[in-house]
Amino acid sequence: MRGSFFGLNVALTGLYSAQRNLNVVNHNISNANTPGFSRQYAVQSAATPIPLYDGTGMVGTGSEVVGVKRMRDEFLDYKYWSENKTYGEWLAKQELLADLEATFNEPSNSGFTAVIGDFYNALQELSKDPGNQSVRALVRQQGITLAKYFNNLASHYEKLQADVNQRIQIKVDEINSLASQIQQLNRQIYISELDGNAANDLRDRRTLLVDKLSQIVNIETNEIIVGKLPNGENATRFSITISGHTLVDHFTVNKLVLKQRDADSKLNAEDIPNLYDIYWDDGNSAIIRGGELRGYLDIRDGNDGKVGIDGSTLSPSYKGIPYYIRKLNEFVRVFAKAFNEGQIVNRDGTVTDLLGHADGYRPDSGAGDTSPAGIRFFTMIGNDGKPMSSADFLNLGGSDIYENITAKLFAVSFDVMDDLNAICTSGASGELENKDVLDSILKMRHNTHMFSEGAPEDFMKSLVATIGIDSQQAIRYSDNQKAIVNQIVSRRMSVSGVSIDEEVTNLVKFQNAYNASARMITTMAEIYDTLINRMGV
Repeated sequence: MRGSFFGLNVALTGLYSAQRNLNVVNHNISNANTPGFSRQYAVQSAATPIPLYDGTGMVGTGSEVVGVKRMRDEFLDYKYWSENKTYGEWLAKQELLADLEATFNEPSNSGFTAVIGDFYNALQELSKDPGNQSVRALVRQQGITLAKYFNNLASHYEKLQADVNQRIQIKVDEINSLASQIQQLNRQIYISELDGNAANDLRDRRTLLVDKLSQIVNIETNEIIVGKLPNGENATRFSITISGHTLVDHFTVNKLVLKQRDADSKLNAEDIPNLYDIYWDDGNSAIIRGGELRGYLDIRDGNDGKVGIDGSTLSPSYKGIPYYIRKLNEFVRVFAKAFNEGQIVNRDGTVTDLLGHADGYRPDSGAGDTSPAGIRFFTMIGNDGKPMSSADFLNLGGSDIYENITAKLFAVSFDVMDDLNAICTSGASGELENKDVLDSILKMRHNTHMFSEGAPEDFMKSLVATIGIDSQQAIRYSDNQKAIVNQIVSRRMSVSGVSIDEEVTNLVKFQNAYNASARMITTMAEIYDTLINRMGV
């Protein structure tokens, strides 16, 4: 056997190995509640044995800790990132669709059903006494309430579109920030692992950042071997891509940038000005297929696949804010045209001409008046911020002047606002009690040919039902996806999470190993003391 103090050296290696293991256990316990931390363990092996002088074999030289590794299942990480992007998308849609649904406020005493019901009830009261000025004032007021209902809806949706646009900016900034942090960690990990050690804590921090990034946008990660380190270990490069375009390439970052759309590049006619489009800093358009960012884009831009205003670009097929604004615009245009002109376009494309408000005579008209007053009850708000008169509205021109009306600009005409006698109910001049026009207008409430969905109330009920269905779908999808993500998280924690009970067990085990090695050193010391100091005494 080599060396007089060989036994002490063997015991000392055991002491050092136990101490190293205790340090690892201590580190695990200290980070039991640290987000993203992976349980670590010391890789312990027998030290290189030495041969005996007489050639009868080899003798062990103790133990050594050759490394510290982290418990991690890369498959679960990739699975988590894959599912988390879908969860982020539907979570964003669930939140925003709930806001859209709440705007309609149905059923309630202030929703569309109540508002249009009050309007037609006022018209019904007017049919009992067409000359009553107080009832005429009620009709005007209920018409204003109906118009303002759509004004408020459209304004709220535009405000929500602006808010979502701001959220997109925040998320793009967050993506760039996370990418920069990951790039810095890549550099630190590379430097730390040049000598062959594993940068476990740095890798945990990087994985946690990728977790956050995966909920915001669809990403793919790769860590590929590109060569060998000076110590012979594999040199790797960590990269992140979004829809095939590189976001992080080990030490470099390609950032996302936002560009405001100008009037010529608006995706939808219903969009507010200066919405952001997402590009790479090299000028290429960014394709976003998942994550919260995809949810925000669908809600902000979704118009059920309608052709964009440039005639070629298709808007997203999802039903987002532009879709509901477009449907509101469709309602006020068709409703105003039917109410004013008595024109209803049937489903087969034919037009039915009924008596509309423009066909009526003023209550103060004389018997010699041979032409209807031509007053439109509904027009739109002009550039001066005031309701247009019938004459100004007609002067707008175009193949269909009602295409100029939007839900935001829908209004009771200036004629009616200025003069209650501008409410025309009679089908003949000088006949105050004639109610032909009023009766025709009242019947339109139940005309199932006015819209493809049916009568006016059927149209709005269909619209409310559509957003309700979309909202419920988003809730179901987000809940289902959350369950999947939580299951993966549980599996990750079962592999990487720190169990205090397990660590305490290891603590006792390595403490006993340390005590045993220390006892071995004491025993060897006593042996050498007897051999050296007490022989021959």
